[in-house]
Amino acid sequence: MDSNYEIDSVDRQILDILQRDARTPYLEIARKLIVSGGTVHQRMDRLKKLGIVQGSKIELDYSKLGYDVTVMLGLHLKSAKELPKVIDRLKKFDEVVEAYYTTGSFALFLKVQTRTIQEYHTFLVEKLQSLGEVQSTESFICLDKMINRDINIKKER
Repeated sequence: MDSNYEIDSVDRQILDILQRDARTPYLEIARKLIVSGGTVHQRMDRLKKLGIVQGSKIELDYSKLGYDVTVMLGLHLKSAKELPKVIDRLKKFDEVVEAYYTTGSFALFLKVQTRTIQEYHTFLVEKLQSLGEVQSTESFICLDKMINRDINIKKER
């Protein structure tokens, strides 16, 4: 597959439609864009092979499922060489829903989701801070999600 493939306006329009609703049938997309269904299928296959499209998923409102606590958590490691080991261990913690390797004050920045503050406290003390590779943590409890959007990919660079 050509790794130098440049997405065009049709690709961008397809992606825009699917960002808004990943369940949109390809034939409906084709009708909106005035292209054939086969064109949409071929382009989606190419975008998947290139790794631009990586699956599809629904967005859940975790608070309606009882997960009321979202915490952004900065993590200092004792040594950067411990990163792969720490990541492997973090993957086993259901509470960790995202992890970013960062520059700046923290080696890792995590997004943690729990049902209650007490559950978060238990996770922090009994799981995360018990990892020998962790030097310290700093928690930022989220009060509200003010912006939640995808990048507008319809704009040409």
